[in-house]
Amino acid sequence: MHFHISKKGKNRKLGNMPVSTSSKDTCPPSCPYYNNGCYASYGRLNLHWLKVSDKNRGIPWREFLEEVRSLPCGIVWRHNQAGDLAGNGNHIDFRMLKELVRANEGKKGYTYTHKPLNKHNIKAVQYANKHGFTINVSGTGLKEADKLKALNCAPVVTTLLSTETKSRVTPAGNRVILCPAISKGRKCIDCNLCKTSNRKAIVGFPAHGSGAKRVDAAIEEMDS
Repeated sequence: MHFHISKKGKNRKLGNMPVSTSSKDTCPPSCPYYNNGCYASYGRLNLHWLKVSDKNRGIPWREFLEEVRSLPCGIVWRHNQAGDLAGNGNHIDFRMLKELVRANEGKKGYTYTHKPLNKHNIKAVQYANKHGFTINVSGTGLKEADKLKALNCAPVVTTLLSTETKSRVTPAGNRVILCPAISKGRKCIDCNLCKTSNRKAIVGFPAHGSGAKRVDAAIEEMDS
């Protein structure tokens, strides 16, 4: 595994906040977008991701933790514009996550994970959210979002069809708020939804980018 952090992110959606990238071997094969439409697998972000994954860019884990510790107190930062939580494949490395949580003390880090929610991974995610590092669990479509919500272990986000333009309600009656960066043109640095670990509403992200058709197909299959 290899990691990169930019202390002045260039992602237009995120705004000028620090943002990190983790190598591709952190991604879980169980993710429906694994080599199948992931937004990070295209364009400039993919070129950057490939360099981090090949260790031609970025730093080892220990150095990455030091970079996180050096971030200003109170700053909001996004972990993993590409990649997932440390740990090979479907597994979350709990020890490494605890180290990241400690490095984040005094900061407002947040991220998302597609790692499968077995007992081990749920415990790890709950630990992080309890100790100030927000992890959103990511679903595919409305039905899976309901399943994740029923676990009551972490804030939930989900992908929506690329045609979605407004907030809605899931089959189980859970409220889905369309990402304000899409619905209102707000930047992530000015929005608190995904940084809020005790959030009740699900945040929905319409499929976008070059892989949108593949994402739409995965959502339609999950929601059928």
